[in-house]
Amino acid sequence: MNGAEWLVRALEAEGVDTLFGYPGGCIMPFYDALLGSRMRHVLVRHEQAAALAANGYARHSGRVGVCVATSGPGASNLVTGIADALLDSVPMVCLTGQVPTHLMGTDAFQELDVFGMTLPIVKHSYLPRSVDELPAVLHEAFHLARSGRPGPVLIDLPKDVQLACADHLPPPAPIESPPVVNAVPVGLVEALALIARSKKPVVYGGGGIAIAGATAAFRRFIAATKIPTVLTLRGLGALPFDHPAFLGMLGMHGSKAANLAVQESDLLIVVGARFDDRATGKLAEFAPHAKVIHLDADLGEINKLRRADVSVHGRLDTSLNALCAAISRCEDWRALCAARARKHAARYDAPGTDIYAPALLKRLSELAPEAIVACDVGQHQMWVAQHWGFTDPSHHLSSAGLGTMGYGLPAAIGAQLSNPGASVLCVSGDGSFQMNLQELATVARERLPIKIVLLDNQALGMVRQWQELFFDERYSAVDLSDNPDFGLIARAYGIPALHLDTRAEQERVLAEFLAIEGPAFLHVVIDQKANVWPLVPPNHSNAQMLDGPTGAETTMKEPTDALPT
Repeated sequence: MNGAEWLVRALEAEGVDTLFGYPGGCIMPFYDALLGSRMRHVLVRHEQAAALAANGYARHSGRVGVCVATSGPGASNLVTGIADALLDSVPMVCLTGQVPTHLMGTDAFQELDVFGMTLPIVKHSYLPRSVDELPAVLHEAFHLARSGRPGPVLIDLPKDVQLACADHLPPPAPIESPPVVNAVPVGLVEALALIARSKKPVVYGGGGIAIAGATAAFRRFIAATKIPTVLTLRGLGALPFDHPAFLGMLGMHGSKAANLAVQESDLLIVVGARFDDRATGKLAEFAPHAKVIHLDADLGEINKLRRADVSVHGRLDTSLNALCAAISRCEDWRALCAARARKHAARYDAPGTDIYAPALLKRLSELAPEAIVACDVGQHQMWVAQHWGFTDPSHHLSSAGLGTMGYGLPAAIGAQLSNPGASVLCVSGDGSFQMNLQELATVARERLPIKIVLLDNQALGMVRQWQELFFDERYSAVDLSDNPDFGLIARAYGIPALHLDTRAEQERVLAEFLAIEGPAFLHVVIDQKANVWPLVPPNHSNAQMLDGPTGAETTMKEPTDALPT
């Protein structure tokens, strides 16, 4: 047995059943050892897609995603996907080939210092120089990837280490992680007292809820206290979309009800969120009257951007279960927030006969309520966040921290392979889709029943919207009027394709699209001038939002002494 063969057995022992990769010179010993393995290797068509597919696999399943690439350009092509995993706290182990140790530092063919290159975007990096280091490296890598705040770990494997004799190494076996101590975090008594005194509390939940496996505890806390709740992009689904306490997403493209509640609150209960700039707007004016209780498993996030009056560091489920004893006397505030949510609810009766993207996505959500949705980045990403009815955070895969165009299709592949019986949709735009278009080949080869919805406005829509609103309509490098025939491309890969461009055909085409067995592609033509509303302009308070086709700024100030009807 050589090092590569030992490594394959060790991955199997760790419970890895699927890995995503692309072979090349310095990782060939590993690929040779894969022959006969019970793991499923998925050959992507670009290494970036390997990292993003492992990302989607991990996000949906909660397990460690694994991707593989060779040295040099193979490793560097993983970098964007690794960075995406770091910023969204996704557990991944990334295996890269490296030139033999005696050639390192000589500018050998396809030599690249991927160890140094990725230091800022991983939890930890390993460069084993002896086969004897492999057992400790592999076990540590998986432990680090999944423990604490999850994230990516890199193992750079010199070719001679892979080929070295490993007969003397211990049989591969997973090492038990140390038990997690469920100590009651400090600060809970103070938190309970603040909640009892507050008259306008708001819960601000983020992606850390799902990452910590605390969704059930979070829902129990909201059920016990009935405190109005807003969620970040990564937090969507932590409460079902139709929960009476849920006011919507907050932030740049958040709902009016959510942003107004946060701005008027006297207490923010922050759960697994990090005061990201897209959520807070102008930080100095974010929730200006609110005291802050901050619950997080990562001590580094507490007091990083907004000082907490009460810090609760530790396991979120333990903290939330303890806070279920909170007494919140805010009936009038609760009624006001609920009334505003009704008043400012999205409307879907846009005039005209063209496809209205928010209405299309809302209808898709109704027709496929249990679907896992993998989004690309752009206007369609925000429309999905605003109008899709998520009931589970693992059903919403979206590149939040890095905003990676091309994320959607590889992430959908990863999610589908982590849950073969699930309904998986990829929602993309004509700009993002062409970033990893080649992965249609992976969908076709693996016979994955992914349904791909492409919203085509022949522009880089989000950039065009900003140029319209903030750059005096000076449109620069956003024109995609020379787009290819996307349906023809899908059919070239053997994937059935449908076309939709009028509202009258929407119901029929959607039903036909979702009824197709196996993969399917839907090309949807939308108006290039359609924008995402509402919008908080950069460096503005969340109370100041642009709303509607005129782009008129509305400062949201509504009476708090009377309930709107």
